[in-house]
Amino acid sequence: MPNLKIGRRKAMILASAALFVIAAVGGGAFLLLSGGQEIQYKTQSALRKALPVTAAAELHKHGVRLGAPLRCADLPGWTKKRMRVACTGMTADRKPVQVIGTGEQEKRRNYYTILVDGRPVVENASCLGADCVKKDD
Repeated sequence: MPNLKIGRRKAMILASAALFVIAAVGGGAFLLLSGGQEIQYKTQSALRKALPVTAAAELHKHGVRLGAPLRCADLPGWTKKRMRVACTGMTADRKPVQVIGTGEQEKRRNYYTILVDGRPVVENASCLGADCVKKDD
């Protein structure tokens, strides 16, 4: 059998490399199992401020033009863990628009629904407008 002698320096390098590989594999497994989801808006205020802009962009993407900016308000019963915001407005051709945005801290998810003239344009989407563009692109 060959005599395997590893110097202290080589042993430290191998141990460091092994730890790096373990950490990378563990991190990848965590992201895979958790779905890599992250809540976009972490506070009620942030959700309320962003929703009129992101909803307008999403409506524009679907060919719907707004007559004026959406007006948003907190829905009754919201909490720090369960955020709820509703926006209202009118299209350029005078059809009513309703937008509901929610955030679930424990599930780390946002959900959005947009109705135009009572019909869904977006249902339970996890993002709207520019928020749907991946950050690593």
